[in-house]
Amino acid sequence: MKIDVTTFKEIHRPMYILEEAKLRKNLDLITRAAQEANVEIILAFKAFALWKTFPIFREYIHSVTASSLGEARLGREEFGAPVHTYSPAYTDYEIDTIAKCSSHLTFNSLSQMERYAARTKKVNPDISLGLRINPEYSEIANILYDPCAPGSRFGIRADRLSEQLPAGIDGFHCHCHCENGADVFQRTLGHIEQKFAKWFGQIKWINFGGGHLMTHKDYDIDLLIKILSDFHKRYPHLHIILEPGSAFLWQTGPLVSQIVDIVEDKGIRTAILNVSFACHMPDCLEGPYWPAVRNAQTFESADGTPVQKEKIKNIYRLGGNSCLSGDFMGYWSFDHELQIGENIIFEDMIHYTTVKTNMFNGVTHPSIALAHIDGELEILREYNYEDYKNRMD
Repeated sequence: MKIDVTTFKEIHRPMYILEEAKLRKNLDLITRAAQEANVEIILAFKAFALWKTFPIFREYIHSVTASSLGEARLGREEFGAPVHTYSPAYTDYEIDTIAKCSSHLTFNSLSQMERYAARTKKVNPDISLGLRINPEYSEIANILYDPCAPGSRFGIRADRLSEQLPAGIDGFHCHCHCENGADVFQRTLGHIEQKFAKWFGQIKWINFGGGHLMTHKDYDIDLLIKILSDFHKRYPHLHIILEPGSAFLWQTGPLVSQIVDIVEDKGIRTAILNVSFACHMPDCLEGPYWPAVRNAQTFESADGTPVQKEKIKNIYRLGGNSCLSGDFMGYWSFDHELQIGENIIFEDMIHYTTVKTNMFNGVTHPSIALAHIDGELEILREYNYEDYKNRMD
């Protein structure tokens, strides 16, 4: 079936739709940055793990990053390459399998390193071990996403490291960005070097983590390339790794939903959809992160700040179809009176959303599809009752 990616008028059931043309555009840009800066940029599964699309990714990148046993196995078995693995805490019953799947493994603490370093080397003699460091600096406004906030459970501060790194440690891992620009990385890198450069001579690689939103229209990709190139000049022996998630999938496709009812109470009209914010767009409630709605304008910010809307017509709340009272998102103005059955299109819903969905309430899960460059729609996965039932086994 060929589809119109402007209206998705052919779609009558909820569906995440990844657009191949937009994905390849992002991959081209990321590949250019990696080549010109002489660094390795790999995909973080925590943002996207749709393994049926891995053949496309393998045309551009050669490794991925995992944060759990499940992600490590997915990378090894489906992407077909050993993974770069970091977890806040490894366990006795998973560490051996994780080590077998990994080319690089980073410890979050010195105690985890002391407990598992020798064991991982015994399981996989070729594995390269690292430590996550905490530069105690970030420019992330939302504390929910700030790994360097006071009291953070992530990484090792410089004052906890001895002059000589523990034997067998090859690298540092540092993650302190969240959809940030190159200018933020430039300032953050100054803090990383100030606190940790004295150990750079003892390591072989440094991983600057994710959150580098290099495919955003306002991102200064040339500044990023310069920052990384200059860092290479200062430390030519270090292999540099970046592992963004959102950047790979930024603006690559929507969640298409349909209106199933319109209700009104106390002057508030709610268009009830066949998708749920709690189930299918959890960051809209947790973050909160509000996606754009195609052909609509919002009249309330994600933090609840109201705006003047008395003279605006066709205003609706968008409501989910779970029984959670707060399963709705804001006030939105449309250029027409909404009708039952028409599509509501949530933009940029591929990264993170597709890996964080759940089956609360047994609400029917949206299908997942790939829109090929020629407009042909390939359904990658449809969900049914058995998927919900099996989660309860």
